[in-house]
Amino acid sequence: MSKSPPQTGGKIVVLVDDEFSYIDLLQQLLGDHLMCPVHGYTKPADALRALPGLNVGIIITDFQMPDMNGLQFITAVQKINPAVPVVMITAYNMTFTDRELAAVPALKVIVRKPFKWSVLADEIVKYWPDSNPPKVISLKNPFNNPKT
Repeated sequence: MSKSPPQTGGKIVVLVDDEFSYIDLLQQLLGDHLMCPVHGYTKPADALRALPGLNVGIIITDFQMPDMNGLQFITAVQKINPAVPVVMITAYNMTFTDRELAAVPALKVIVRKPFKWSVLADEIVKYWPDSNPPKVISLKNPFNNPKT
C-alpha cells in the first residue's frame, strides 16, 4: 500500500524530545493520522542544525531535555525561523512568567502529558502557519481514510 502525497504544501511537523521511544511513538501516531511528513529529533542541537534545510509547518518540543530546555530551544528556533509556531509538551505542571512567555512568541500552547494523539493533532491543525493544514485521518472510520 502506498501513502498518499502530503497535503500540506510540502511542510512538515518536527518533533523534539530526548526520549527516543517517545519520539518513535509520536512519529508513528502522527504519521498514521496526519497527512504530512513527521520528522523526529532526540537532540535539540540536531533539530536546530536541520531546521534551515526543512520546510517546517510546526514544531512540537518537550520542555525537559538534558542539553537545553524547551524555552531555550524555542528561543534558538526563533533566531532561525521566527515564523514557525511551536507547541510544547510536558509532564510537569509548571507556569512561566509573563517575561518568559514574552521572549518566546512562537510558543502557541502547552500540552500536558499524558495526552491523546488527537489532542496534539488538533493543536497542530489549529496553529498551522498557513491555510493548508494537514488533514487528520480517523482510523475509526476506515471508509473515510484517504491512505487506503
